[in-house]
Amino acid sequence: MAAGRPGWPRDCRSNRTPPRRARRIPRRWPSRATSTPAPSCTRPNSSSARVIDARAPERYRGDVEPLDPVAGHIPGAGNRPFALNLQADGRFKPADQLRAEWLALLGGTAPASVVHSCGSGVSACHNLLAMEYAGLAGSRLYAPSWSGWVSDAQRPVERG
Repeated sequence: MAAGRPGWPRDCRSNRTPPRRARRIPRRWPSRATSTPAPSCTRPNSSSARVIDARAPERYRGDVEPLDPVAGHIPGAGNRPFALNLQADGRFKPADQLRAEWLALLGGTAPASVVHSCGSGVSACHNLLAMEYAGLAGSRLYAPSWSGWVSDAQRPVERG
């Protein structure tokens, strides 16, 4: 998969053979892999959590917000747009390069203390996967992300 669709063997991209029916096995998402707004997001840069927002810089800063009623980010959150995980051809950067970039961003924060956020939880998964691919295991997902955060008017908002 790291090579994307062009890297798949030609036979796998053919529509000649109907796909086999997948067997669905429902599994619960492990609770250790998710985060709730408290305590990790109410004190985002505490020793227990470092929030990293995967949205584009202009959304993170609050310059634009096309989806939610409030622009900005969770106070104290850092920004690592998910697109920075990719090479020009759309594939993940090499694992060692991702590892170096993430370690520089985290500045000594343990991977298990990282909580990923974005607009709705989707792009945050990309950052979580990039860290795992880079050998930085154990970070968590705040699935409601920005949309969930601003759904409670009592929560603080940061811009810039």
